[in-house]
Amino acid sequence: AGLSRQGGATDAMLGGMTEYTIPRPTSGDVVELILTDHRLFESLMRDMRDVNADRAGAREAFAQVLIAHGEAEEEKVYTRLQTQNAIDADLAEHGEHEHAEINQALLALLQCVGTDTQKFDDAVEEMNEVLQHHLNEEEQTILNPARTSTSDAVRNELGMSFIAARSAHLDAGSGSLDNVAAIVKKAQHEGKLDV
Repeated sequence: AGLSRQGGATDAMLGGMTEYTIPRPTSGDVVELILTDHRLFESLMRDMRDVNADRAGAREAFAQVLIAHGEAEEEKVYTRLQTQNAIDADLAEHGEHEHAEINQALLALLQCVGTDTQKFDDAVEEMNEVLQHHLNEEEQTILNPARTSTSDAVRNELGMSFIAARSAHLDAGSGSLDNVAAIVKKAQHEGKLDV
């Protein structure tokens, strides 16, 4: 579903690592772009639960796209949807708090040394719980109003802004352990997380 894996026999000989290629769309309706990422998150979560998959590769790709996606939403999407009266400030703030909880769960997942441990499985389960809660809420309370309260032109313009911000975060290595730790620390400092 939009995600390709590169690799083969050579990779297996080099330790089994497979590199996931994160899709980089060039245009689109912001609602559809966000939904496509949501389905990508779910696919990567399935791979992280699958003992026969490249769980480390899936975790790395998941971390990169999850942080890039969330940061781009907060920087470009939520604010613009407020100015379009599609959502109010409370909904945007709630979305940011949920992103902080997701990022905290991601940090715990990234801190797992191996992917073949109970600690990793538990961290994947915790991530799945907070992620699914957020995806369901965001799709109903933010994306549905965006569909009905903004024009096609606004959603396409917003899609371009989202793509640009998402790509910039991906290019900067958004999902690195150090970056995720810094984002979580900032969220704690801003009161978006229970310490």
